[in-house]
Amino acid sequence: MEGSQKSNSGLKIGLGILLVLFLGTAFYTSKLYSEKQETERVLISEKQQVMKDLSNMAKDYDDAIAEGERTNQDLIDARERIQNLMDSLKVSQNSVNSLWRYRKKYLALQEEMEILLEENDRLKVENELLAVSLDSTQVQLKERTMFTDSLLVQNTELANVVEDAASLQTVGLKGLGVIERRSGKQIPTERAKRSDKIKICFTVAKNTLTEAGDKELYVQVIDPKNNVLGANGQVQFEDQVLNYSIISRFNYENRNLDICEYISASDESKFEEGRYRVNVFNDKELISASEFVLK
Repeated sequence: MEGSQKSNSGLKIGLGILLVLFLGTAFYTSKLYSEKQETERVLISEKQQVMKDLSNMAKDYDDAIAEGERTNQDLIDARERIQNLMDSLKVSQNSVNSLWRYRKKYLALQEEMEILLEENDRLKVENELLAVSLDSTQVQLKERTMFTDSLLVQNTELANVVEDAASLQTVGLKGLGVIERRSGKQIPTERAKRSDKIKICFTVAKNTLTEAGDKELYVQVIDPKNNVLGANGQVQFEDQVLNYSIISRFNYENRNLDICEYISASDESKFEEGRYRVNVFNDKELISASEFVLK
C-alpha cells in the first residue's frame, strides 16, 4: 500500500514537471512567433521607407534633367541606377542583411546625388554667365567695324560660338502608349498590347539666336529588344550613321513650340513589353533623351 502511494506521488510529480515544461515551451514558442511577426513588420516598414526615399531621389533627378537646357548624361545615368535599385528592391526578400545592403546603396547614391546636383547647378550658372558674355560680345561687334585683320579673326571665332549657341534645343521629352478611337480621341495607356501608337512629345525651346524658318529633328524610338521603331531610316553625317524612327518637321518662329509625333504598331504584332528609350537629334547631336515603360 505504501509502495503504491509512493508510485502515485512520483507520477504526479512527473506529470507536473511535464506540464510546466509544456507551458514553458508554449510560452517561449509564442514569444518567438510574436518577435518574428514584429521583426517582419519593422522590415516591411523600413523597406517602404527606403523605396520612398529612392522615389524622392529619382524625382529630384527628373527635375534637374528637365530643367537643363542640354542633356546631362551623368544625371541620366544616375537616374537609371536609382530605377534599377528600386526594381531590385521590389522583389527582394524581407531580411535584415538584404535591407541593410539596400540602405548602404541608397546612402551611396544620396552622396553621389549631392555631388552631381551641385555640379549641375555650377554648370547652369556658368552657362548663364556665358550667355551674358555672348550677348555682350555681340553688342560690341555691332558697334565696331571690321577694318583690321585682327578684328576679322575675332569675328570668325565668335561666329563659331554663336553657331553652337543658336542650335535648336528641346525640353520636356516624354513618350507613352495611346489607344486611338475611331473618333480620333486618344487615351493614354501603359499596356503594351493595348497601345495602338507610341506618342512622343517635346517642346522646342525658344532661342532668339536661331534663324526662323523650316526646321527638322530626328526622333529615335528604341524598343526593349533594341530595335529602332517606325521608319528605321538612315542619315549619314560624315563618318556617322544615324537610324531614326521619324523626322519631325516644323516651322520655327523663335518661340517655344510644342510638338508631338506618333509611331504606329506594325500590322504583324503589337508593341513589346518593357523599357523604351527615346532620343531626339539635331543633325548628329543628341539634344534630348528619355525613357518610359509599357507593361
